[in-house]
Amino acid sequence: MIMENTNETEMQNESTEQTNQETANAAEQVADLNSDSAKQEGKNDNAESSVDVIKQELAVANDKYIRLYSEFDNFRRRTAKEKLDLINNAGADFFTIILPVMDDFERALKSMNEASDVESLKQGVDLIYNKLKSTVTAKGLKPMESIGTVFDADIHEAITQIPSPSDDMKGKVVDEVEKGYYLNEKVIRFAKVVVGA
Repeated sequence: MIMENTNETEMQNESTEQTNQETANAAEQVADLNSDSAKQEGKNDNAESSVDVIKQELAVANDKYIRLYSEFDNFRRRTAKEKLDLINNAGADFFTIILPVMDDFERALKSMNEASDVESLKQGVDLIYNKLKSTVTAKGLKPMESIGTVFDADIHEAITQIPSPSDDMKGKVVDEVEKGYYLNEKVIRFAKVVVGA
C-alpha cells in the first residue's frame, strides 16, 4: 500500500508538474500574444502618426503651391498690362518731339496764303526741313548713302536695271528712287534703287 501511495504521489507530482508546465507555456503564449498585440498597436499608432505627418506636409506643400501659382498669375497679368501700356504709349516721346515741327508747318501754311515772296517761303520750308531732320537724327534715324555704292540686297531694293553710264558703275547703284533709312544701325526702310548693268 505504501508503494501504491508512492506511485500515486509520483503520478500526482508528475501530473502537477505537467500542468504547471502547460500553465507556464500558456502564460508565455499569452504574454507573447499580448506583446505582439502591443507591438501591432504601436505599429498602428506609428502608422497613424506617419499618415498624419504626411497629411500635414501635403497640406503645407499644397498651400505653398497655391500661393506660388497665385503670385505667378499676378506677375503674368501685371507684365502683360505693362507690355500693353508700353506698346500703346511707345510713340509718345517721338510725337512730343515732332509736335513743334508740325506747329512750324502750320505757321508756314498760313503765311503761304499771305506771302508774295517765293524766296522767303522757300527759306522757311528749308528751315522747317532742317529742324525735322535734326530732330529725327537725334533720335537715331540715319539716311543711307546709296548712289555710287555696290548693290547690296541686304539694304537695297532694285527697282530696275539700266545700262551703266561707265564701266566702273556696273553692279553699282546709279540712281535712288526712294531713300533708305537706318534706325540705330538697323534698316527700317530699304532704299529703292536703279542698278547699272
